[in-house]
Amino acid sequence: MDDRITTAAEALEAAALAGLHEVHADPEASNACAKPLPRAMTEKPAVEKSPAQWAYERIILYLKNFEEQLDNSHEVAMGFTGGDAGVLRIEGMGYFAPDIVTFYGVDGAGAKTQMVQHVSQLNVMLRALPKPAEKKEPNRIGFRLAQELDKQS
Repeated sequence: MDDRITTAAEALEAAALAGLHEVHADPEASNACAKPLPRAMTEKPAVEKSPAQWAYERIILYLKNFEEQLDNSHEVAMGFTGGDAGVLRIEGMGYFAPDIVTFYGVDGAGAKTQMVQHVSQLNVMLRALPKPAEKKEPNRIGFRLAQELDKQS
């Protein structure tokens, strides 16, 4: 048992930090929690953010970590559960506070698509899809979104 006394400043700092923990069967697997968080996720306490902003920031963290594990012939896509929405090749993402998160992209048939979800219904699966043959480099939306988070702070 830790009998250490916590100061008000330490308590505030702890409340501002994101709680993130992952364990994988492969100890060499890439963990989102093993990487530094973007400044936007640590400068403002989570309790001061809308549910939409907080969900947006955490999804970016997972997107970027997922992309770091892909080779140059694959890019990230997102599958949506609870309907026939299918898979969306992610080209953009945003939020509308206090409670809406939106994803922009292209579906499997190549149709322009936008998914708008309430944070209470957010349930997505990240997938690796082969990049389109006509593209020289894979799209790395997670990296661009993470860079944008750093610009905001």
